[in-house]
Amino acid sequence: MTWYNGRLEAVSGDITACRVDAIVNAANSTLLGGGGVDGAIHKAGGPSILAECRRLRTEKLPDGLPTGHAVATGAGNLPCRHVIHTVGPIWFGGSRNEETLLANAYRNSLRTALELGVKSIAFPAISTGIYGYPPDKAAKVVWNVLCEHVEHKEQPEKIQLVFFSPASLAAFINALSAR
Repeated sequence: MTWYNGRLEAVSGDITACRVDAIVNAANSTLLGGGGVDGAIHKAGGPSILAECRRLRTEKLPDGLPTGHAVATGAGNLPCRHVIHTVGPIWFGGSRNEETLLANAYRNSLRTALELGVKSIAFPAISTGIYGYPPDKAAKVVWNVLCEHVEHKEQPEKIQLVFFSPASLAAFINALSAR
């Protein structure tokens, strides 16, 4: 199953195999790897990504990457050129500004992509895994941010949402159709 709308595409697959200029990592604030998408990107990309993240922590981010912010590294062994690391919010029922923080994670990733001159980018479903953000609520936030970006910016030319499973992709598509 694939969903496509102009410059935006949603697919099910492995983000580490995407042949785009940049992939977005749903990182934790330490930038030192973890589980889920973060662990898969670090594993597939090899030790150079972790080395760059350590350097960022030492030189620029001693307290870690704040939620909603984004920073880029090289991609190591991945088929892309850049990894844009962002930290999404942990879901607390919507009472701790989660919607704004999630939107900022996507916006700041796109801003970083523009700074890098990226023409194609792939996003995972930020915060919807272990951070517990409800996929239907996340889909609405993501859709709004991406549509706003596409309306006002020409780059990236291709924005891909890559879902780990067909069920996650279906939940996203269902949330969009319920708008």
